[in-house]
Amino acid sequence: MADELKPFPAPAKLNLFLHVIGRRADGYHLLQSVFRFVDHADTVWLGVREDGHICRLQDIPGVPAERDLTVRAARLLQQESGCMLGVDIRLEKRLPMGGGLGGGSSDAATVLLGLNHLWGLGLSRRRLQELGLRLGADVPVFVFGQSAFAEGVGEELTPVALPPAWYVVLVPPVSVATADVFSASELTRNTPPIKIADFLSGAGRNDLQPVVVKEYPEVARHLDWLGRFGEARMTGSGACVFLAVEDEAGARAILRELPRDMQGFVARGLDRHPLFELAG
Repeated sequence: MADELKPFPAPAKLNLFLHVIGRRADGYHLLQSVFRFVDHADTVWLGVREDGHICRLQDIPGVPAERDLTVRAARLLQQESGCMLGVDIRLEKRLPMGGGLGGGSSDAATVLLGLNHLWGLGLSRRRLQELGLRLGADVPVFVFGQSAFAEGVGEELTPVALPPAWYVVLVPPVSVATADVFSASELTRNTPPIKIADFLSGAGRNDLQPVVVKEYPEVARHLDWLGRFGEARMTGSGACVFLAVEDEAGARAILRELPRDMQGFVARGLDRHPLFELAG
């Protein structure tokens, strides 16, 4: 027997810059980045089950249940908390896979936050971030729940105050494999570290962008078009690209000029994750 499904948002993130500053002995790259959430989101529907089963209610092409981050997040939380309850999970996707918007990581974090609430676990934000890191390097920032300056492999997070902004985000019709980008021989891996003040003064780029642009002509085409209106940049390992705009009207004016063979959306920058209050 399961409770009625309840909706929980899983917002997209943008990497306002992304530097690769080194590489650890275990092969993981050391990064610096600023993460910002935007109000364009997947929706994760969760319904508590009394029988302890964790059930995904729909098939997702190319993603078997055992690899689904929402299922893995629920199982990990159940295992680590000793909770005897289960959950039904249904995922309503809006964020593209392989787009650099953090969709899978955001979905996993929303499961951790939502079930922490629905199962009445009361786990701290720090503990949920530790669990999130076991699922993927980008999961902790969604649990952290604020605009963040990220270091390490992405798990060392410092809150950062950002000015209000709207974003035009374009979605090239390709899915970029993050592992391939990080393994590319031409990837810059020695960018000098910067401080938060440097970023706020205008420093920063995406070190992954030249690698992706070389391999994915569609990403290059979308960047070139959006770059007509300002400093366009790729988020994460791509494929999505974005441009910061001062207000909604300006962002929508740009989107209205989008060629018919391109897709995109307008989103508002968020200072906090919509589920921020679900962790202590």
